[in-house]
Amino acid sequence: MATIKIQGMSCKHCVMAVQKALGEIDGVKDVKVDLEKAEATFDEATPVDMNTVREAVKKAGYQVV
Repeated sequence: MATIKIQGMSCKHCVMAVQKALGEIDGVKDVKVDLEKAEATFDEATPVDMNTVREAVKKAGYQVV
């Protein structure tokens, strides 16, 4: 399981946007986003490039820290 810290989330809409962005990446499954902890966790069905994860979060309007 991978965990990333995310900056810029402030509401449930933010959580859904990050969850959707990560869920669309090939190999990513079981995405869980925690607003209070400002982090997301996910399993990798196949190896996932963390740059791809960063870009997906950035396109959703947030930042991986």
